[in-house]
Amino acid sequence: MPIYDASHIRNVAVLGHQGCGKTSLVESMALVTKAIPEKGEVEKKNTISDYSASEQKRGSSTQAAIIPLYLDDHKINIIDIPGNDDFISETIGVTGVIKGAVLVIDASVGVQVGTMKHWKQLRKKGIPTFIYINKMDKEGIDFEALLEDIREKFGSSVISFCYPLGHEDKFDGFANAVDLKAHIYNGKECVEAEIYPDKRAKILELHNTIVEEVAKVNDELLEKFFNGEEFTQEEIRSALKKSVIAGDLTPVIVGSATKNIGVQTLLNMFIDYLPNPADLKPLEAQDENGNEIIRPTSDDEPFSAYVFKTIVDPYSGVINILKVCSGILHVGDSVLVGKDVQKLSSLFVMTGKRLDPVEELHAGDIGAITRMEGIKYGDTLCSPKAITVFKPVKYPTAVIFKAIVTDKNTEGKLVPALAKIQLEDPCLEVKRNNETKQLLLGGVSDTHLDFVIDKLKTIYKISVDTERMKIVYRESIKGTAEGDGRYVKQSGGSGFYGVVKMRFEPAEESVFEEDVFGGAVPKNYFPAVEKGFFEALTKGPLAGFPVIGVKGVLIDGKYHPVDSNEQAFRMAAILAFKDAYPKCKPIILEPILRLRVNVESRFTGSVLSDLNTRRARVQNIEEKDFGNQEIEVLIPEAEVIDYTTQLKSITQASGFFNREFYRYEEVPESLKERVIRDNKIEE
Repeated sequence: MPIYDASHIRNVAVLGHQGCGKTSLVESMALVTKAIPEKGEVEKKNTISDYSASEQKRGSSTQAAIIPLYLDDHKINIIDIPGNDDFISETIGVTGVIKGAVLVIDASVGVQVGTMKHWKQLRKKGIPTFIYINKMDKEGIDFEALLEDIREKFGSSVISFCYPLGHEDKFDGFANAVDLKAHIYNGKECVEAEIYPDKRAKILELHNTIVEEVAKVNDELLEKFFNGEEFTQEEIRSALKKSVIAGDLTPVIVGSATKNIGVQTLLNMFIDYLPNPADLKPLEAQDENGNEIIRPTSDDEPFSAYVFKTIVDPYSGVINILKVCSGILHVGDSVLVGKDVQKLSSLFVMTGKRLDPVEELHAGDIGAITRMEGIKYGDTLCSPKAITVFKPVKYPTAVIFKAIVTDKNTEGKLVPALAKIQLEDPCLEVKRNNETKQLLLGGVSDTHLDFVIDKLKTIYKISVDTERMKIVYRESIKGTAEGDGRYVKQSGGSGFYGVVKMRFEPAEESVFEEDVFGGAVPKNYFPAVEKGFFEALTKGPLAGFPVIGVKGVLIDGKYHPVDSNEQAFRMAAILAFKDAYPKCKPIILEPILRLRVNVESRFTGSVLSDLNTRRARVQNIEEKDFGNQEIEVLIPEAEVIDYTTQLKSITQASGFFNREFYRYEEVPESLKERVIRDNKIEE
């Protein structure tokens, strides 16, 4: 297999709303570049990028797939990304390492929620982007209105580099407004042809718009423009590349993936207008001492690579997909992972599910490694002689949790299976709550968790059920009271004798103190009293929840020179607590979360109204990019269990949020009895 250096590599992600035709476009690009002998179809479950059983069952992508294509001495690493928000980790991981993207839009539908989310992600990360308007051969397409809507939503950087052509409103090709050549579909393929006379004026108008953009790149071109001199194709191409890389231009291409229309033009534009990895500014990293360093994307630099995706394959084991950020990686090299040096025994280029062995990968290229321990997404691999650590990509927190249960026969298989799924999915959280005795599964949406559960059943053959997550409440006190504890048992021989009087009062944190005079309780029994106090706090008398925020003070007591012992005073402290507790104005505390809810401004009022019904307290509303607002609220966790579903409904699936624990606060008196009734922990 040929070796490609950074100047001949392009790394391009394909994004768009679910169902817009991303996978079909990837199939077309693979066919045009002769990577595959014939096109697969999503409906026939034989596409190169949707190869997993779950993807074929769903008829849509669930994980990013790498498809390297080869064109004109260049290697184009195409990465097909799921359009469904449930797999947002795939988008975040991939967009952290690429500097080129094509955003696919279904011409019959226009800009959708997923389109906007991906556009915002690309803009936020400064990724040069093309827009491919797919399915132009559908009936009733109004290109002018569609383009205007795209420009209205995405901004004035959007400029069409192509214009659709057709007879009697039937799409059969396009004219390239850059080189003024037409490409017409003849029933089998696109061929060069003459521009239809009735479209020539419009295409010249587009061409002039592009030329005006070219003139803005530098003073020399601007002077040439004002002098009425024509630009050469090389000047146009070079200037457009600068504008695209800078984000000043977002080219629009039209076509039909099913008929391969516009695909060759799109591939050529990847090479002409997108940056190669060496064009990019050096990557920021840290050395072994935490000092800032940079790594230019060059073969001459020390080796470093970033793992952006992990796959657990039943046959190949753990596959880690990485981008070589600097230097050259060879089979047989010793590489540093964390604190361990490991020898690289194999190296691959991944094409869909196929692993093709290679001997080396150069800076800027993407490949895969297997049979290396302790590696997963977010890790840096580097030369042991030049330690490099790249900052890991930050993923969204889990916002919805479900408790999962299984029978005793498969319990032992469940945790290892979940560990494997977590290796692949950075947005999946698994934790066991020892208080509620629940195994919790956390994700970014209800359907995300359903997907994981289906994976447990179909791939790992583990039957699981789900139940509602139990909220972890606490108890505390609002008043001060004293209690007596008397633990006296004598039945011949050594007995038990411990008597204490204790005061209990509210405090920031639970703490024990002693304030005993005259030796009523010997000092050597103080630790036993303290132990009994903290043991009593583990299960509150009100509902069985742990008790927090109590100061226990030993103020008096009695002892027996023969029968007193540590056990007696430990039990006496527990009894004193139970005696005083009802007199201390006991309360139930609930966990309060800090939510940061991101919504389009037009939905802010509806979201605030819904949050108000959930006992939320608004802390801040901040204007964000692209007409969005971030609403920061404090809200009881009990009100958030179903919030992901409701937020999607209110915001037409455009809203999202992150959550973090804030503190415990008192449950309102009106809800106190219901909380105790529904959540009381039985003995």
